[in-house]
This record gives sequence, structure tokens and C-alpha cells, in this order.
Amino acid sequence: MRKNSWGFGVRDMDASVRPQDDLYHHVNGGWLKKNPVPPHESRWGSFIMLRYDTEKKLRAIVSELQTKRGLKTGSPDQMVRDFYRSGLDMERRDALGIQPLAPLLLRIEKIKDVRALIRTFAYLEKIGGGTPWGVMVDQDMKNSEKYIIYLHQSGLGMPDRDYYLKDDAESVRVRTAYEKHLEAIFALMGKTNAEAKKDRAVVMRIETALAKVSMTKEDLRDVDKTYHKMRRSALARLAPAIDWDSFFKIIGAGGIREIIVMQPKFLAALGKMLAEEPLEDWKIYLTWHVVGGAAGFLSAQFERQNFAFYGTVLSGTKKMKPLWRRVLNVVNGSLDELLGKLYVQAYFSPDAKKKIVEVVEDLFKAYEARIRNLDWMSLATKRKALKKLHQMNRKLGYPDKWKSYRGLSVLPDDYFGNAIRTALFEHARIMRRLKKPVDRGEWFMSPQTVNAYCSFGLNDIVFPAAILQPPFFSTAADDALNYGAMGSVIGHEITHGFDDQGAKFDGKGNRKTWWTKEDRARFDKKARVLVKQFDRYVVADGLKVNGQLTLGENIADLGGASIAYDAYKLHLAKTERKGIDGFTPEQRFFFGLALFERENRRPEAEKTQVLTDPHSPGIYRINGPASNLPEFYEAFNVRKGDALYRDPKDRAKIW
Repeated sequence: MRKNSWGFGVRDMDASVRPQDDLYHHVNGGWLKKNPVPPHESRWGSFIMLRYDTEKKLRAIVSELQTKRGLKTGSPDQMVRDFYRSGLDMERRDALGIQPLAPLLLRIEKIKDVRALIRTFAYLEKIGGGTPWGVMVDQDMKNSEKYIIYLHQSGLGMPDRDYYLKDDAESVRVRTAYEKHLEAIFALMGKTNAEAKKDRAVVMRIETALAKVSMTKEDLRDVDKTYHKMRRSALARLAPAIDWDSFFKIIGAGGIREIIVMQPKFLAALGKMLAEEPLEDWKIYLTWHVVGGAAGFLSAQFERQNFAFYGTVLSGTKKMKPLWRRVLNVVNGSLDELLGKLYVQAYFSPDAKKKIVEVVEDLFKAYEARIRNLDWMSLATKRKALKKLHQMNRKLGYPDKWKSYRGLSVLPDDYFGNAIRTALFEHARIMRRLKKPVDRGEWFMSPQTVNAYCSFGLNDIVFPAAILQPPFFSTAADDALNYGAMGSVIGHEITHGFDDQGAKFDGKGNRKTWWTKEDRARFDKKARVLVKQFDRYVVADGLKVNGQLTLGENIADLGGASIAYDAYKLHLAKTERKGIDGFTPEQRFFFGLALFERENRRPEAEKTQVLTDPHSPGIYRINGPASNLPEFYEAFNVRKGDALYRDPKDRAKIW
């Protein structure tokens, strides 16, 4: 990607497209035409390229470790080196085939009653799931100083319940392919065609029954609909077929007294299914989830078949990523902060951290001014909003305290075993939270992750080192680009604390109503404008964006761009204002904004996204907010008749 000295490639633009009609393609059109999606990717653009660049840096680290001898057993270098080495040994993995799963499959085969089935569910939860319900330990939403167990719906092999229940073209396409995938996996296990078809029918029947009682993806976003605290005795009455005492004891939570059940109707229906469905069918279901979930750790045959569905059918990817990338992804996920510490030492400069601190400071100043000047919010609610903003913690680059992996055993010739041991190690670490005070310094994303997040419960925003890189952020780039790209991301995450769900939490991270009823009603009315706007956007095969599912992200995109622009104006007031290549500072800010979502995407990936993902497609994450921002209209002289023009009364403005 050729760049000018200010960090932006003018040749990547498409001058034939007017910014007033399509900002996204005006800024990115030239690049999009010249950069089709590579065969090993489902999408290709700024985000994915930065992730690939980060992978290459991580590969350099782990490759250097492969040359080291005499590493102390249990040292970070030894664990990273040997986990990576075990995954690269395809000769051994092919020779073993499905053998690494033999103990688990034997355990399933020996299940004689529902009590034994529940005990197996509990063990599988400890090593990574594959069971009809899941467990997580997090802050109590209404008491953020304490950890509590959440039970949530799970158990489906496809990404969303609608794939099982709807008969539109896309659901039928994916469901038909999934059934073939099930049969193929059973065949690789040594089943005959007739046996594979029979087992496939069993899995589909159970998963479809689970899908019918699963909460919709729209409701899953609503924190109030997923909070149902109850005592152990109430849980036992809700699903009496489940031996909860045994389950909690096995997962390491035997002493707990209260639980939050996120989907009570699901758990009640599941309890009935456990009592009514034939035990042998549950064993077939479990076998599928164990083998399907472990396919990426087994032989090349299993890995290829797994990719055929989850890679090609769902995402349109033509070729599997090379072995080093697949294995690195596993090591990265299993030993995240070990590898992260090595990454930060090698690639994250103190100058970058110093610069991002300055940008973040401008963002918070801009947000404070925005809140003070809101014309729709009462003074009482503004005070509480400002208090929450001032309490928001900023985590930049990497954690102050790194996780310990002391006691973890990693072997150079046991890829699946390494995965199991790290999963058990992490599970034990998470369950220890139940006996400790809330750790407000904890990170839930590694430093080498190209992403960011906002935690409602901790009231913090987190920006790992890997996302603070070109083209999104650079100490050498034009500040307009830095604020337009990275500044908008920072503003996006701050705004999540004030989106339709984040705004339900106070500055300490508690689910608490701190709004007046009138203010909340006005907020909801403004949010409905965004829902209607995004409901009209169309992607591949006529599928439409789901405005309700994507509402939180769309609020964050709109707020993030607004606040970043204000922050850039604060910065511009302190520095020299100048034109570059004929573009004003304001225009260059919007170039940075559009650059962030630059991406080509396969139709399959686009369809899967709008059916399952709370984020809108890239083009609408740029053109959508821009069409609402008066600053965009001023920067590019947008007038009535231009494609992105929206009548002032139809424009969304929240924060």
C-alpha cells in the first residue's frame, strides 16, 4: 500500500466517485479495485492486513524460539516454543488421526444415565465447551464488586438459531451444507454412510430443538433480558433433571449459593429434553461436538473438513491459511499474555504509547463538552453522565500486571494435549475469581490483538498495542488521519459506555437506572432513527442489515466519529493548520475515518455477518455516520440531491 509522507495513499482513492455520494468508495475505491480478497481470506482490508502484519511479527518471535536449546521447562519461552512446535508437526498429527480423542470418546461411550451425562457436560465445560449450556464467571451486573457465575445457552453447531428455523435461501444453503458436514465428520470417524446419516439426523433433531428455545440474537444484546439471579434451590426447581450439585462441584464452584441464569426458558426446556431424549442420542450429540470442536487439532483430513464448512460455506474462503498461521492462532489464543509480553517488548514503542495518551485525553475533553452541550438531556442526568465519563478507566497498550502460567505443562509432541491442559489451566484461573475481589486491572484482550473493547462492568476502555499501528495510528502520520481513524475507534469505545445497553450502567459498572424517565425516552427515540436508517441498507443477495441487532455498534460509530472530530478540532487549535495535497484538515479527518473500514469481503462472509454480527458492513459504518454528521456536510459541501444527503430532521444525533 503506497503512502504519501502524511500516511495516506492518494492513488488508493477513486476520483470518479464523489465524496458527497459515497465517502467510502471515494476514499477507498482505487485500493478496492486493485486488491481482491486473497484465496486464504474471507475479507481483505486495513483491519485484516494489520492482523496479518501482526501475525508475521509473532511468527518471527516464535520462529526464533525454535532455534533455542536448553530452555528451562515451564519458562515462557519453552511453553511458547513447544506449543507451536507440536502444532507444526503434521506428520505426527496425521499418524495419530482421531486417537488423541480416544479417552473423551470412551468416556462418552460409557455414559449409563443422565447423572453421568451431566458429569461429562461438566468436564467438557472445563476443557472448552461443546455442551448445551455454558458457564462464565464475571462481575455481578448489579453488584460490580463481586464475581458470580452466569449460565448461558449454547450447544449449536451453526452460528445462530435462525439457520435451523428459517427457510429463506441463505438459511437453507447453510443448513444443507451443515448436514453434509456432519455426515463427513462422522464418516472420518469410521462410520458407514448409513450410520453417518442416522447420526446426522440425531444431531440435527437435538440442535433444532435447542434452537427453538434459544433466545434471539436481538434479545441477547439486552442486558435486562439476560439477568435472572436465583439461588441454587430455585435453579434445581427450574431444571430438576440436572444434577446441579455434581455439576458445580466438578467445575470448581461447589460452594456457590447464587447464580445468574441468562436464559431461564432455555434451561427449563433443556432440563425436560435431558429427561425425555434417549440417552444414546445425547451421546451421539456429544460425540459430534467433541470431534467437531477438536477437528483443528487433529489430522489434515479433519482440519480440511472443518474448514470446508466454517471457512468456505460460512465465509467463502477458498483456501485454508498456511499451517504456521493456523497453529500460531491457537498458541496466540492459549498463551495469549505470554506471547503478548514478547510482542510488546519487540514491537511497541514508548513513543507510540505517549502519543496515544495525548489523543485519548483530547477525546475525553471533547466528550465532556458534548455532554455539557446536549440539548435533549436534563441537567440531573448530565451530571451523572459526566461522573461516569470521569470514572472511565483507560487501558492502553498492555496490562500493568501480566498473567502467570506457572505450573502449566506444555510438551513439544502433544498438540491436542497442550490445548486441553491450557484450557484446564485457564478454567481453574477463572474459577478462582469466585474467591477473590474484582480485579479492575484485568484485561480481556491480549496486547497483540488488533481490536479494542469497552467493559460495562469495569467501566473501562481497552486499546491493545497491536491496533495502535499504521494505517490506523502512527507517530509519523498526519494527525488528521490519526484522529479520523484511531480517534474514531477510541470515541467508539467510549460511546459504548453510553450506547443503548452501556447507558444502563453507572460509573462503578453497576446496572442502575441513573437517567430520568424523560431523558431515557428521548434517548430511545433518537436511537430508533438509527434503527430505521440501517434497516434499509442492503448487502449480498438482497439481505438487509438488522438495525436493532447493530444498534449498539451504530450508536458507537456515530458517537465515535462525532467525538473524534471535536477532539481533532481541539488538537488543531494547538497546532499549525495546513492543507496537504489540496485537502483540508477536515477532509483528511474523514479520509482517516473511511480508511479504517477499507475492506473487500466475500458475499458469503457478508451474508453471515448481517445474519449474526452486531457490527454493520464496512461501507455502512462509514457512509451511515457521515450522512448524519453536519461536519461531513461542511467538509465536502454536501447539498440536497447528493446521495449521502439526509434532511436535517432525519439525521441521527445522540451523543
